[in-house]
Amino acid sequence: MNRALRYVAVGTIAVSLLAGGSAAAFAAPQQLHSPTPVVATAPAAAALTAKASVTTVNAWQQFRISGTAKGIKTGTKVTVQQKQGTKWVSLPAQTPVNAGGTYAVRVKLGIKGVNQLRMAAGSTVSPVVKVTVR
Repeated sequence: MNRALRYVAVGTIAVSLLAGGSAAAFAAPQQLHSPTPVVATAPAAAALTAKASVTTVNAWQQFRISGTAKGIKTGTKVTVQQKQGTKWVSLPAQTPVNAGGTYAVRVKLGIKGVNQLRMAAGSTVSPVVKVTVR
């Protein structure tokens, strides 16, 4: 009986091919074991943190801004930016990211009042830090 079913199956395939059927009859058999899926890991999104060593200083008194840099290569320069009006202006205060993924930079400000500062490395910027200059 099994032999008869095989002949019928082979005959049906042969007839469908001769009649212009699809080549699907020759499709590879399904694999018994599915391949292990490949999971691509996206690079870590770049991020900067920033913290000022003080919240209030006298004009031109030195203080530090320090923080961490994730997803940013060691040696990349991070720059202090100050909000002046509606624009962010880069100050001449920058430092490289060290091998531990941290940085610290010395800053002096002369514009009195509340100064909004942030750190920037390319298009990556930190949250705003506020320092009041008296």
